Amino acid sequence: MKQTNLNKMIKISLLSVMAFVLMFLEFPLPVFPSFLQIDLSDLPALLGGFALGPVSGILIELFKNVLHVIFKGTPTGFVGEFANFMVGSIFVVTAGTIYKMKKSKKTAVLGLLAGTVVMSLCASVLNYAILLPLYAKLFKAPIEAFVAMGTAINSNIKTVKDLVMLSILPFNLLKGIVVSVITIPVYKSVSPMLHREEVIQESKTSALGN
Repeated sequence: MKQTNLNKMIKISLLSVMAFVLMFLEFPLPVFPSFLQIDLSDLPALLGGFALGPVSGILIELFKNVLHVIFKGTPTGFVGEFANFMVGSIFVVTAGTIYKMKKSKKTAVLGLLAGTVVMSLCASVLNYAILLPLYAKLFKAPIEAFVAMGTAINSNIKTVKDLVMLSILPFNLLKGIVVSVITIPVYKSVSPMLHREEVIQESKTSALGN
């Protein structure tokens, strides 16, 4: 049991470091305000959530943000890391829980689609009710300044609600789709390595049974 837990923690640690590195590879999209940037740091957490369970996915989301604070600092006063952790965890838990019910490619795809939708909706609510006001307070700027950044991209954005519905919601939907499309083939490739100890253990059990 101790060996199994150790192997699991090693995998979580490695995936957390991978997620931390991927946080640096972010890029903006011209159709969204500059403060919305896509990165693939949820990918390792999804791999961990599928292979090791939803709780492991949450731990990967937590550890990558802790590493980010330690090595890069927090120009957003922990608000950005909190947002990244919350939104990523919602994505991973939703997808991982559905996949855990019946592990198959179909449920993996279903879990990722559901995770994308739930994550996007929750991110919209969080931004509207908590995150945007916190950013405004942190940077000592009126929240209308963020709205103006959205207006510069899309003239239909005139209020905070417009910013959420026309920028933040579609951004997270797009991000979820991109990460999901990459997750399926990557998980198929790395799954044997992530499940290696389980396979060995099952082989030993079968051998003893015989």
